[in-house]
Amino acid sequence: MYLKILSLLSMCLVLSACSLLSKNETTYTEKQLLGTIYQPQVAREFRAAWVATVANINWPTEPGLAVTEQKRQAIQILDKLQQHNFNTVIFQVRPQADSFYQSSREPWSYYLTGEQGRAPAPFYDPLQFWIEQAHKRGLKIHAWFNPYRAHHPDGGPVSEHSVVTRMPDQVVKLKNSTYWFLPTDQDVVAHTLNTLTELVKNYDLDGIHYDDYFYPYPSYNEGEDFPDALQYQAYVKAGGELTVADWRREAVNQFVQRLYARVKETKPHVLVGISPFGIYRPNNPDSIRGMDQYEKLYADAKLWLIEGWLDYLTPQLYWPINQYAQSYPLLVNWWQTQNTKQRHLWPGINALRSFDTAGVDEVVNQIMINRGFLASPGTVFWNVAALDGSRLMSDALAKGVFQHQALIPQTPWIDMPAVEPFKVSYERSANYIELSWQHANEPQVTQSLVYFKYGDDWHYQLYANNKHTLKVATEKEQQALTTIKVIAVDRLGNQSDAVQLEF
Repeated sequence: MYLKILSLLSMCLVLSACSLLSKNETTYTEKQLLGTIYQPQVAREFRAAWVATVANINWPTEPGLAVTEQKRQAIQILDKLQQHNFNTVIFQVRPQADSFYQSSREPWSYYLTGEQGRAPAPFYDPLQFWIEQAHKRGLKIHAWFNPYRAHHPDGGPVSEHSVVTRMPDQVVKLKNSTYWFLPTDQDVVAHTLNTLTELVKNYDLDGIHYDDYFYPYPSYNEGEDFPDALQYQAYVKAGGELTVADWRREAVNQFVQRLYARVKETKPHVLVGISPFGIYRPNNPDSIRGMDQYEKLYADAKLWLIEGWLDYLTPQLYWPINQYAQSYPLLVNWWQTQNTKQRHLWPGINALRSFDTAGVDEVVNQIMINRGFLASPGTVFWNVAALDGSRLMSDALAKGVFQHQALIPQTPWIDMPAVEPFKVSYERSANYIELSWQHANEPQVTQSLVYFKYGDDWHYQLYANNKHTLKVATEKEQQALTTIKVIAVDRLGNQSDAVQLEF
């Protein structure tokens, strides 16, 4: 009996020690996640999150909500992005060849009003609302579209307004009830290019963005080949010599190249981003295994990056760091070695994997890998719902890895006019400096960057373009204010010379 009791006591002590160790380890990890980052100069990092409208994943939460509720939800999302020091929202505006904006070419989205082709009532333009509210908060906004998806199985009935009805010869139905444009059809190319040109021309966008749905994933057609045999036979009969795979890939390549050129002809400052599947091909690099997007989706993302037919690439690297066959750091490094034109490489990560300590730590570690590996760092979250995942996730972002605001990295291959400095004035009282600034060309300026020096320490703050005055304390933590610098910033993150005030 004594030995049994002793054995039980020993077991309890071991379990207690393990429990205490586990608790201490968790506390230590959380402490590390909320550690101080010293940032005397403004951070440069693309911090974005996808906001998906297809199937009402993120916004609006269901079709047909009242306009007031749609706006409330949108503002809630944008406020959270601002509070967590993100600087960009990637907002899905064309989920199934229908629109979340006023288009002359495609109908209002089913996911918005519950009936494809029906406008919001009372009328408002959702994209315009998102643009205004994002810019008001100092956020960039990129319009995200799907170039080839014509109708989603969860997208309501095929309406009379749908491209499926209006362009029946250019659309095929897959076995999972998705309808898909024929990417090789020149009427499809013209329609999509014209639709997107109208979008860029009519809205004050900071970027456009399209994702990995080029040709559909094999599961969409239950593993059977994409149903374009008749079109390929017509191509061969007309003298075409490419294999069917090369013919498909060439159609996608030409679209990517032409869209980039069209956007730059329309508004050169609008960034063009693509987020392909994260693995280019198995064995790239050698230890990587997974789906071959080159062969299965007919997407040659490596070529697009090498040719510079985009401003940023966001490979969807949704795997953890230590998943050897799809290793996150190995894939980040491989994509960077292909980036011979030094375009932006801003990986997409799965921020929804889990919201416990291990899941949050994984997200933070991937962000830190991007900072260490990439010349112009950045990360895109799949998706914005991660900000609500847990208190730890929220704190690890706002008080940890994103504790300082960041400008987007500069884009030197896009020529922009030089930014002139602000005209700055101030009035001094015993405890405060009343600071004000104006710019001769207000539309050029999207943000103000203000530095403060207390003692030997520099701090900074970014403000949206609707901020022109500031009350600055002359003392902070028993350190006297000695210097203020005010800098104008344009929409691509280019800075003016600083106007410096000494006290």
